[in-house]
Amino acid sequence: MSVIPAGELWSSDEAKRVELRRMKAVATGFFVVVTLVYIATLWHQAVWPSSHAAVRGFVQAGSEAGMVGALADWFAVTAIFRHPLGLPIPHTSLIKKKKDQVGTQLGDFIRENFLTPDLVERQIREVGVPRRLGEWLSVPSHADRVAAELGAAFGKLADLPKDEDVARIMQTWVVDRISEPDWAPIGGKLLSDVLREGRHYPLMDLLFERAHEWALTSEPIVQKVVSDDSPGWTPRFVKGLVGDKIHRELVEFTARVRYEQDHGLRRALDRWLMELADDLLHDPVMIERVEKVKAQLISPESVEHVALLLWTKTKRTLQDPNGEMQARLAEAALRIGGRLQESAELRERLDQWLVGSARYLAERFSVEAVSIIGETVKRWDVDDASRKIELNVGKDLQFIRINGTVVGSLAGVVIHTLSLLFGA
Repeated sequence: MSVIPAGELWSSDEAKRVELRRMKAVATGFFVVVTLVYIATLWHQAVWPSSHAAVRGFVQAGSEAGMVGALADWFAVTAIFRHPLGLPIPHTSLIKKKKDQVGTQLGDFIRENFLTPDLVERQIREVGVPRRLGEWLSVPSHADRVAAELGAAFGKLADLPKDEDVARIMQTWVVDRISEPDWAPIGGKLLSDVLREGRHYPLMDLLFERAHEWALTSEPIVQKVVSDDSPGWTPRFVKGLVGDKIHRELVEFTARVRYEQDHGLRRALDRWLMELADDLLHDPVMIERVEKVKAQLISPESVEHVALLLWTKTKRTLQDPNGEMQARLAEAALRIGGRLQESAELRERLDQWLVGSARYLAERFSVEAVSIIGETVKRWDVDDASRKIELNVGKDLQFIRINGTVVGSLAGVVIHTLSLLFGA
């Protein structure tokens, strides 16, 4: 099992280290004070045995009990992180001995008290995410911020792959997959199905409708063609009569094709399409011609050029902070915020989705999620872990030593008082 260096577990925090040393000095100072007081009482007793004996007894009892409390609590606090005085006393250096167990128990505590499905659901419903999200997104500056953040994220993602790699991926995963099969049989099968089901008739109707509409407005073009192609000696009025005749015939012909569903041109076009579908399926010459066209359309050089062009333009669009995409993202965020504020039904649906997703994740993956805590703690170096935990919580633990000194002194005075009372 690999050991994570201390530098990767916590960043150095000199301020915490200084504060810990200061609190240790304060706690030790309390112990030194009561020790000096106790020594002073012994010296006073030796020099003036009968002077102020009653008062000295209270002071001596309090300072003596204060030393005991200070030493006891120093031992207790030190035993959490290391062996006191380096002695391998049982049940000391608990962090080092119980590190793995602490990690497992911490993970279990978090799972049982923070990641239960019912608790997760209650917290999500109390927060009211859809309502708050709608209110927040409805502020234009917030919508602009969302657009800016998304645009920056898209831009960073676009910078990750190299342009050549993107072109190669498109060639490998898109173009190669498209060009692998023969196009002619696929096109023939598709066209045959379309013709058999009559799905091409709407397209034919649109085509002949547009042709007729063009014919109605084509008189200037027809007159120009007739005039340009007629001999120079032809009188102008003759050219006009010929042009009018051709235009009327063209309008009448396109009208008949447009409105007569059984027109000969329509039947001829149907037959041609059916023959084309059959040739695409079975004619080797047609199949070879289609394959040549395919090779020209998706040659590696042309595909790489188009792919690079599309990618570079897309990337520039994503990375432009004042571009069209940013504006559209901001507009979309504002619309979403407005919809969430206006529609209680939409808020409820989003809330139900959030609750359902959270419950599913809590039910299925809470154990796996908190196991990361235990696994991470197991990979910590025991000495580094002990030092760093002490750095983060040791300051507060020094108050135990201070309290032990103070409470011990008070307890000593109380016990001495009770001893005098009951002794009397």
